[in-house]
Amino acid sequence: MTTETATRLRDLHTRTSPLILPNVWDAASAGAVEAAGFPVVATGSSAMAAVLGYEDGEHTPPGEMLAAVARIVRAVGVPVTADMERGYGLKPAELVERLLETGASGCNLEDSGRDGLIDREEQADFLSAVRAAAGADLVVNARVDTYIAGDRTTADALIRGRRYLEAGADCVYPIGLADAEEIGALAAQLPINVLFRPGAPSLDELAALGVVRVSYGHGLHQAAHTYAERLFAAVREGRNPYQ
Repeated sequence: MTTETATRLRDLHTRTSPLILPNVWDAASAGAVEAAGFPVVATGSSAMAAVLGYEDGEHTPPGEMLAAVARIVRAVGVPVTADMERGYGLKPAELVERLLETGASGCNLEDSGRDGLIDREEQADFLSAVRAAAGADLVVNARVDTYIAGDRTTADALIRGRRYLEAGADCVYPIGLADAEEIGALAAQLPINVLFRPGAPSLDELAALGVVRVSYGHGLHQAAHTYAERLFAAVREGRNPYQ
């Protein structure tokens, strides 16, 4: 069943109709995404860390993150792809084994850490080991962090992206990239995931540029939390929070 759901997820990455992923943070939000008609649920590590009581940046113990992913998988009937940062310190084989135990069909893996960008070949070796352990059972979305932790050039993103695909990734994720011309230049040569955020091209524009996947990161959780803060403030002030 794992290979079957991973195949379903992999097949949804097309240049004509990108896979839209409004990232979730718990089982309830995952159920709402499925009920809204989305064919895949994607977790967001930053939002999930906040819900679990930790800072973003691999501060969440791996067992807690994986348990949260498992609850999300149990709550929905569609494939789930999990944001696993850079693996929470787990070796590739253990990361794959434990992730597959949750029932997840895909994962995001980053190429930066607390000390900045990881060496390109070191990250490629890591991804290659993940692919060797997972076979076809996981769709690997390899994040390329050059736009947030590197020199922000298309050339560097292309070099890393190509190397990660050679290592076994299915898709690459140049997070932080929002310029339409650069997105088009990368999408013409690589299957890419784009983060939707204020100032990014519209979904229709991203589809026309050939993007295969669009995710929302922690943005939706941040918006929901801000709304909740306004509700709590209204209650504290004695106002009706529903008006």
